[in-house]
Amino acid sequence: MDEKVLSPITDAEAAPARAPMAARIAARLTQARRAPMTIGLSALIAAALAWAAYHAIAPTEPQAPRSTHKKGSPAAPQPVAVATIARRDIKIVRHGLLGTVTPIANVSVKSQISGYLMEVGYKEGQFVQKGDFLAQVDPRPYEAQKAQLEGQMMRDQGSLEQARDDMRRYQSLKKLDSISRQQADNQTWVVKQYEGAVKADQAQIDNQNLNLAYARIVAPVAGRVGLRKVDAGNYVTTADVIALVTQIDPITVIFGVPEDYIPDIMRAQKKSGGLEVAAFDRSDTKQIATGRLLTLDNSIDSTTGMVSGRAEFENKEETLYPNQFVNVHLLVDVREKTIAAPKAAIRTGASGPFVYKVTDDSRVVMQSVAPAEGEHFDDFAGFNDGMIEIASGLAEGDRVVVDGADRLRDGASVRLAASDGRASAAPPSETPRKDPSQEPPQERRRRRQTTPQ
Repeated sequence: MDEKVLSPITDAEAAPARAPMAARIAARLTQARRAPMTIGLSALIAAALAWAAYHAIAPTEPQAPRSTHKKGSPAAPQPVAVATIARRDIKIVRHGLLGTVTPIANVSVKSQISGYLMEVGYKEGQFVQKGDFLAQVDPRPYEAQKAQLEGQMMRDQGSLEQARDDMRRYQSLKKLDSISRQQADNQTWVVKQYEGAVKADQAQIDNQNLNLAYARIVAPVAGRVGLRKVDAGNYVTTADVIALVTQIDPITVIFGVPEDYIPDIMRAQKKSGGLEVAAFDRSDTKQIATGRLLTLDNSIDSTTGMVSGRAEFENKEETLYPNQFVNVHLLVDVREKTIAAPKAAIRTGASGPFVYKVTDDSRVVMQSVAPAEGEHFDDFAGFNDGMIEIASGLAEGDRVVVDGADRLRDGASVRLAASDGRASAAPPSETPRKDPSQEPPQERRRRRQTTPQ
């Protein structure tokens, strides 16, 4: 068998075969190098498209105005209104006491006899005095009964006089032993019987006189008459209400007092007598009337822990109305010449109440304060013209911020507001800064060129 000899392949012969393979390898290497660039470019394009879409659908917000101060320059002083701490009298008032206006007298006038109502002598809402005419019930049936009883009394009186004459004769005959002792004594008892009959007749006549007085209905107290309950011509009985008379002036308020307040109130009553009481409307913002505390009840309600109190008010202007709901403020003490601060100056922080105190160099510092015992930070602002007593933290003559403290911080620079509410002029040491947006274009271009970068 012939052996086939394989001759080696020369470089010239192998070059054409290697050329296509090298080209393919180079293309693959180029494609591999371009893949990260393609991915990065795709991610960048996607992010740009997402940013554009977000700003297209998101609501626009107004941009904050750019600061006109140079870099590193201090902020402009904040205009504020201040008050000077001084001494004054402070009233300690117990408030939040709920009460109801209660008339001293609220009388339902009823007829005390039965009969036809002949006349109504009042108008609805009329003010009447005690004894004024209100209504008239038909008196004629009672006049007739009175006349009948008077006739019966005259008959009994005649019988009584006859019995007395017989008794005198029997006593004379008894002395002469002309009649028996028993007969004379019996005549004495007959006289007693007729005397009793006459007295009974007189009582019945007096009863009819009373009925005739009841037929004319008058006001039992002074006050205001309500709406009409019955008209003339109706038959009334003792159960029917003819009128409702309510005493308006003076008038009282019954209110509840927590048992914790009782010692202070009793101590103040012993010291100064009747305590001042102010009645405010339902919203506890408008004062209606001023009166005096009459008394507290003699026991505490065990279910509520409250004791009822009654205060009396003059009510000539009818500012208080029966059954009206009111808020009661009870003055229990007056602290004289004490350090007082405006309630508007006191703010609440994490460490408690504080104020912004103005220093001599027109800066503010946070100063902790403590209201006096018995004072509450949420006290009604109408008391003491909006002032409250300060136990510690402030001294007479200190200045505190009462308006414009919302954007302040400890150590901030401030300028005081003028008396008319406008901010005072800036201190001479400060140069007013111009707003760059108001400069001419040429000036802004020149300033940018001269400003070092």
